[in-house]
Amino acid sequence: MNAPTKVTEGGQVTLPQEVLDTLGIGPGSEVTFRRTADGTVTMERVRAKALPPERLPELRGHAGPGLTTDEIMEMTRGD
Repeated sequence: MNAPTKVTEGGQVTLPQEVLDTLGIGPGSEVTFRRTADGTVTMERVRAKALPPERLPELRGHAGPGLTTDEIMEMTRGD
């Protein structure tokens, strides 16, 4: 993969499609740049952080079956 590209006056470059495909980069993706010990600069895709575990199943039914919305609201407000 040796595809030269020009830098605009604003410091922007267009990444070759092969690079985008290889790194899995698309619109909205984030990348980071790192300098290695030998001075080479690498670009890596930033991986999305894992979503927190779903808590809904853990909480489902916690208020008790058969309660009305008003009763649940009273419980949450401390009325």
